[in-house]
Amino acid sequence: MAEDISDDYYLELSATPVRFESVSKVTNVFFDDSNKQVFAVRSGGVTGVIVKGPTDQITTSFRMEDKGPVLSIKFSPDQHVLAIQRTKTSVEFVNFTTDGEGLDSVEYSQSCKGKNTVILGFVWTHNNEIVFVTDHGVELFQVVPEKHCLKALKSHSLSVNWFVFCPQNCLLLLSSGTLGNQMQPLYFKPGNIIKLTKFEIELGVVPKPAKLCLLERDVTLATLYGSPSIVVLRHQPRGVTGQGAEIVIYTIQKMLTAKMSHILRLDMSGRFAINVIDNLIVVHHQASKTSMLFDINMAGESDGFVTYHQPIVGMQPIKPFSLRLPMATGSQMLGEPAHISCELYSPNWVVFQPNIVIDAKIGCLWYVGLRLHPLVNLIQDKCLLVDFLLQRKDSKPVIIQVLQKILEPSEKNLSHIVAIAELFDHLNDVYRSFLEVEMQSQMGTPASSGLSVSPARPSAPVLPKAPVVIDQSDMYTNVFSRFADRHTKDGDVVGGGKFVVWVLLEYIRSLTDFHIPVQHYLHELVINSLVQHKAYYQLHQLLQYHVVSDSKPLACLLLSLENLYPAAHQLALDMLKRLSTANEEIIEVLLSKQQILPALRFVRSVGVVDQVSARKFLEAAKSMGDSAIFYAVFKFFEQRNQRLKGSTAFSKGEHCETYVQYYQTLFNNNDNNAACNILEN
Repeated sequence: MAEDISDDYYLELSATPVRFESVSKVTNVFFDDSNKQVFAVRSGGVTGVIVKGPTDQITTSFRMEDKGPVLSIKFSPDQHVLAIQRTKTSVEFVNFTTDGEGLDSVEYSQSCKGKNTVILGFVWTHNNEIVFVTDHGVELFQVVPEKHCLKALKSHSLSVNWFVFCPQNCLLLLSSGTLGNQMQPLYFKPGNIIKLTKFEIELGVVPKPAKLCLLERDVTLATLYGSPSIVVLRHQPRGVTGQGAEIVIYTIQKMLTAKMSHILRLDMSGRFAINVIDNLIVVHHQASKTSMLFDINMAGESDGFVTYHQPIVGMQPIKPFSLRLPMATGSQMLGEPAHISCELYSPNWVVFQPNIVIDAKIGCLWYVGLRLHPLVNLIQDKCLLVDFLLQRKDSKPVIIQVLQKILEPSEKNLSHIVAIAELFDHLNDVYRSFLEVEMQSQMGTPASSGLSVSPARPSAPVLPKAPVVIDQSDMYTNVFSRFADRHTKDGDVVGGGKFVVWVLLEYIRSLTDFHIPVQHYLHELVINSLVQHKAYYQLHQLLQYHVVSDSKPLACLLLSLENLYPAAHQLALDMLKRLSTANEEIIEVLLSKQQILPALRFVRSVGVVDQVSARKFLEAAKSMGDSAIFYAVFKFFEQRNQRLKGSTAFSKGEHCETYVQYYQTLFNNNDNNAACNILEN
């Protein structure tokens, strides 16, 4: 079913949310952002625990003994061990099997170090490793399910206010200091804790007296374009009053240091929440019930150290969502609706990374998705639009639609033509980077070929500039072929053949500028378009000045166009001669056109007299019915026989007996001297 693109909503909630039991007096709800699982714990687990996620079809249920209120509950990444925190000083563990037995009957626990230490939370870093984050630092343990125990591996002491964790990068960020802005990033490898360089997050306004002002809710860990990043919401810019909030991004470079790299200007204040979707930072604003899109890979204003960004498009709300109600007895008879409209940007919403929204009050978990089609009309700068789309996964169909549309505007003025040329350069810049990576992966090192690849150190391989590539095949099949078919008006400079040819040649120019070998089917399309619009003079010029590269397929195409443009035959022959590897093709072409003597002259000019088949030439000469030409050809090969074998006779292997008899019938063994010099003429 085709997507409705009549609206401007570029964000939407997943059509099928993960449904779970909502929060109540007897049910607590927990979310594990590492495994993307929702835990609905009823009566401390006595009446059951239901685990949903990451889709509604994946459900686990079990019962636990009530040992007090549950503070946190999470499965290990492999789902084999369940960790439950009920107190501020210890975590309980239960082995779990998926074969129907569920929880093991034996529980084991682990307390944190120190008498006055409080566990702020815990995270699984690997299948059998868990980290306790306390107010005094972190403690890394190995879980040994077979022995029902934990083994201490590493620890790091630090006064901690709060923490955030990114499971994708195994990166933990600890907040310390009176203001909470002193950051200690920790990177976890199996069995080890790697300390990254400490850094300080710049604050907008520092309160007096000093107190904790940078909170956990204002800091997000994310991965943007492959780099671990720290996304900080700053409610008031540093040293500026009267302006809205902004988002500061610190990029972690080589898993060593964090450096401020980008600032996103929100130009409003209030309560914000952040998601990351397909490398885009999505900022939800509760008061206005709208969202903003930021792309740090797009150009912005730079002071040489930090790049400042505005939203890619104007603020828009998330697409309205209606929730289907569960069927209830007699509900339809009472006239109750089957769906209810959900309140977007509800105060009950809690946002998790990368693109999750949970409303525990109604028991729903959604994934926020990006709708690309509405952005086509919202982003007016087509080069910016294509640059943006190239960075989005699964965007190729949308890019193709944009290209198809831009080649068919109502008015084709100079600025539009310049925009098309620039657009091709943007596409081929990404295309070239893709070819470079592909060549390096195949060859191991850069190789010399039609595509010149810049040297790159093995330790720093070249990466594609975008995940989506529009190559020559895409352009030919989906854009240019259809474009050329629809523009057939002869002499119409704006909408007809000349514009088609200009577009094709401009794309070829762009490929050439980026040192990308042009595929022959693009040249064929140019030639066909010129012939279709009877632009023979332009065709002659393109071939004469080698704008169109020589190739055997193009030469064959020119030969096929001889009926429309007689000079194409000679152009094809000239092209084949320039290739210097198409001697056989030239001979075949000449023979097929019954140009027997020119074929023999060509054979002699390229020095392949001794290699050609006498039978092929004699058959072609006989089929013409011209005795003089047959005589000249026959004598030509007799002379070759005399020179090579000392006799004018043909060997049996040449299978020329029929032609010898035909010669004897024509000339009765008497030479026709009138034909002797025909080959020379």
